[in-house]
Amino acid sequence: MTDPKPLFLASGSEIRATLLRNAGLRFDIARPRVDEDAIRASLQAEDAGPRDIADALAEFKAAKVSDKHPGALVIGCDQVLDLDGAVLTKPESPAAARQQLMDLRGKTHRLLSAAVVCENGRPLWRHVGTARLTMRDFSEDYLDAYLTRNWPEVGNSVGAYMLEAEGVRLFSRIEGDYFTILGLPLIELLTWLGIRGDIAA
Repeated sequence: MTDPKPLFLASGSEIRATLLRNAGLRFDIARPRVDEDAIRASLQAEDAGPRDIADALAEFKAAKVSDKHPGALVIGCDQVLDLDGAVLTKPESPAAARQQLMDLRGKTHRLLSAAVVCENGRPLWRHVGTARLTMRDFSEDYLDAYLTRNWPEVGNSVGAYMLEAEGVRLFSRIEGDYFTILGLPLIELLTWLGIRGDIAA
């Protein structure tokens, strides 16, 4: 195995960083300065679907950081919540979080977690993982107590829940890869890095 290339995570997500660290990867973090809302709105104006939006945002972040770190591998990520074709984003207030959770209550939605790896500003690999989650018909009393206990932490999660914490109690059924639900298709990424020889395999 040759010397591994420098690896960067183009994300401010502590969960994604923790997943990579726990997997034994050594990397630096470089948060891309991108206007995600403007990019998402532009894509939606062009009738892009949730999967394409997640993929495009992940690539945009990776390419942005990759341009500044030539020769390095840069991982860009994005997660989109798809509720019957409508894209939900991170809530900006407890009221917005409550409305999102009321919209999701008793329904099944999809989480799309995209990862793109760029080198010298160009994508080398991409993957979009999908999970299906069904929320139970929880009471409004429980919802209000849940938000009181968990805001502002859940404001960092699309859909206003954190499956790795108390948010798991909001669900009746979960289908899909756990890492994808947390925002990173980790198994697929590690497999690709191993095949290339960038990590020991």
